[in-house]
Amino acid sequence: MADKVNFELVSPQRLLLSEAVDMVVVPGAEGDFGVLAEHAPLISSVRPGTITVFQDNAVTERIFVAGGFAEVTAERCTVLAEEAEPVADLDRSAVEGELRLLREDVGAARSEEERQLLETKIAVAEAKIEAIETTVY
Repeated sequence: MADKVNFELVSPQRLLLSEAVDMVVVPGAEGDFGVLAEHAPLISSVRPGTITVFQDNAVTERIFVAGGFAEVTAERCTVLAEEAEPVADLDRSAVEGELRLLREDVGAARSEEERQLLETKIAVAEAKIEAIETTVY
């Protein structure tokens, strides 16, 4: 088990994944980072993007996260995600429709806070489209 890292992905609704994996790639705020067993301790915010899980030199899971935090130790990687959904479950036409509406709404925002919230939602929707379009490593 020393060559595996225990990976847990938690959303506000439930524990999505908890297993020993060869590697996990997380979309960190400063860029994607890969976690293997014996990784140096790290805490990072997570930007909207795709978490990729590897087993036996193959991708076994691709999960979209809308943001959150990651904690890494030598034995474990835990991601606390604001929202998480398998990339395969994302509906491109629904996301594109949501994005269209959000872009219309941002122009009509009545306050700076409302505009910033809408821009954050736009960034998440754009990241979902990118996750759908991106091929696996």
